[in-house]
Amino acid sequence: MSINSFEDFPMSWKPVIDQGAKPMYRFLANQLEQDIVKGLLLPGTRLPPQRELADFLDINVSTISKAFKVCELKGLLSATVGSGTFVSFDALSNAYLLSDRKTPNVIELGATLPEPGSYESLAVQLRSMVNEPDIVKWFGYSRPNDMLWQKDAAVKLMERGGYDTEIDSILFSNGGQNAITAALAGLCKHGDKVGADPHTYPGLKTAAAMLGIQLVPIRQRDREMDAQALADACRSDNLKGIYLIPDHHNPTTHRMSLARRKALAKVAREQNIFIIEDATYHLMCPKRLPAVATFAPDQTIHIASLSKTAAPGLRLAYVSVPERYRKSLSNALYNINISVSPLMAELAARMIVSGNIDTIIESHRKNTIARNKRVNQILSNYHCHGDETSIFRWIQLSAGISGASFERLALERGVQVYAAERFTVGNSLPENAVRMSVCAPETIEELARGLVILEKLLKTLS
Repeated sequence: MSINSFEDFPMSWKPVIDQGAKPMYRFLANQLEQDIVKGLLLPGTRLPPQRELADFLDINVSTISKAFKVCELKGLLSATVGSGTFVSFDALSNAYLLSDRKTPNVIELGATLPEPGSYESLAVQLRSMVNEPDIVKWFGYSRPNDMLWQKDAAVKLMERGGYDTEIDSILFSNGGQNAITAALAGLCKHGDKVGADPHTYPGLKTAAAMLGIQLVPIRQRDREMDAQALADACRSDNLKGIYLIPDHHNPTTHRMSLARRKALAKVAREQNIFIIEDATYHLMCPKRLPAVATFAPDQTIHIASLSKTAAPGLRLAYVSVPERYRKSLSNALYNINISVSPLMAELAARMIVSGNIDTIIESHRKNTIARNKRVNQILSNYHCHGDETSIFRWIQLSAGISGASFERLALERGVQVYAAERFTVGNSLPENAVRMSVCAPETIEELARGLVILEKLLKTLS
């Protein structure tokens, strides 16, 4: 121990170390993780400065740095230049939202699923394909000629969503989540940093944690990522890229303005960082805005998933990739996916080229509007972000009620919603809010029953 006793020193964390532990940084990281898990260090706690903690423990400061880094890459800590290192607000939250099975007697208002009423069009198309004499070809590997016309279908779909691209840029992925994971794996290395909104898609968080990539929350202005804050973070945190959901942002439902799309693209070009543009919800918007990729085509990996606009079971996403990133991303997709299902790729392409995809999207949109009318009727006295075509809503809670508490109380009453804490990035303070899925219930009547339960709970807590 150093000559200072530190008996009265205001240290927020005073670990007890074993001088014989090897390696020491790993021992410290494990103890730090356990103290967070056990609740001895609460989310938001500012840890002692590294030099002071090293002096307190009489060890090298580099050992502290390595221990903190291990926990940062696990998502347990968040470091901000000039402010210090904090226990992440989402350190204990569960970012895996889909459970293995549906909980009996619980109304599902958590998972973001499209309403199921329009799946019949897909079933009709699939039955037609099954009856074709050469159906066996779709149970082998994809052939280059098949891929060309399927990529042309992908280009047509992206045009509907606000991005004009070329067939040579298209790669296939087994869903949007795999595409995001492949982009991170192909373009980043362990320890790299990627910017995101303070609340973001949990799939990004789980993928980043698995790959040892640190997510950095970028300050917002007018509920969307601020361009100046992004430029500052690029310099201070050496960002490799950013992740954006411009339309129906998950979970806050916000739709990014045209001016902000241009501003963020400009920063990405100037700072030479990549953009992962998640276009999962583009097609649900009746008024099309240009994709961010339009303004930074050489920087942007544009992902058009069919899971929310057609059907989750298709497990297919189209990815438009700039030439500079294409080989790395193609290799990552191969290693993660091996290949997409030729049957599903053929089905999706036929739906797009025939125009039946428009029928499906319009049906989803119509039914989503009807469901949102019920939301607005039953929760009229409460602030629910999201427009009539959003398949989920962001419910603002009273100041004294956390999202985590509300999620627990709602589940006790038989309704599943998801707290803001599940979506929080790093040391961002979670909003007092929950995300509620509008389309997850099988019927609008089931949705209404869940809404009535939530309305009563909101009234009780207000």
